Amino acid sequence: YPTWKRTLTRRAREAQMNRFCKAQAIQRRLEEIEVTFRELEQQGIKLEKLLRDEDSTPDDKKTQWMNQLLYLVQKKNSLMTEESDLMITVQELKLEEQQWKLDQKLRYYMNKEESLKTPKDHAAEKEILDQLLEVVNKRNVLIHIQEEQRLSEL
Repeated sequence: YPTWKRTLTRRAREAQMNRFCKAQAIQRRLEEIEVTFRELEQQGIKLEKLLRDEDSTPDDKKTQWMNQLLYLVQKKNSLMTEESDLMITVQELKLEEQQWKLDQKLRYYMNKEESLKTPKDHAAEKEILDQLLEVVNKRNVLIHIQEEQRLSEL
């Protein structure tokens, strides 16, 4: 087994492990966001009840509650943006994994001696190349979406 093949295999395993760790971290963060959403919703419900039920409450107290409610809405919006970014990153990781698998299949056909390739091999190689191009285009679209979101936030 040549050194370059071992190096490629090792790097592929490292990349796969990095994707796996990143996916786990994203999953944990999505769960944290979900818990925070529930907490914010409970706080918002309490504040809304206070604002609706207390007619005799001084105006400065109502203003304070309204400011707290607006803060909760802002926090929820920022969490929704983060959640959206994470979901895009999850899709990106899936496409990256898919691209890696297609690369491996394509490498198999490309390493095969040209004289030994059957018409079926040529068709499979072309199909894999088309799929690979499609995956790359999907990743490009995701990157474009993320960039648009960042620009709109600014």
